[in-house]
Amino acid sequence: QVQLVESGGGLVQAGGSLRLSCAISARTSIMSGMGWFRQSPGKEREFVARAWWSGGATDYADFAKGRFTISKDIPNNILFLQMNSLKPEDTAVYYCNIITSGGDEYWGQGTQVTVSP
Repeated sequence: QVQLVESGGGLVQAGGSLRLSCAISARTSIMSGMGWFRQSPGKEREFVARAWWSGGATDYADFAKGRFTISKDIPNNILFLQMNSLKPEDTAVYYCNIITSGGDEYWGQGTQVTVSP
C-alpha cells in the first residue's frame, strides 16, 4: 500500500518562504520518480518539479527555476519542496506524486499554499 501525506502549506506574504514535505509510505525498492504538482482554482494541474529516487537529477517548471528547490530525505522517505520568493500567483493546492518502477502513479491529498500580496 502506497501513501503520500503532504504538509507544510499555509498562508504567507509575497516574498516569503514555505517548505512543503511529503511523507512517503512505500517500499523504496519500487520508487522511481517523484515530484510536485499544483492546481489553482479553475486551472489544470501543472508540473512544478521532479526528482528521481536514485541519483541527483532534478527538473523544474520555468516558473519554479531559481525560486523552488526539490530535495529528498532517503532514510526517512520524505520529499521536500523549498519555495522562496513566493508570489500571489503561486497560490494553489500542491500535490506530491510518485511513479513506481512498474509505472504506477500515486498522489497525495494536497496541501494549500496561499500567498497574499
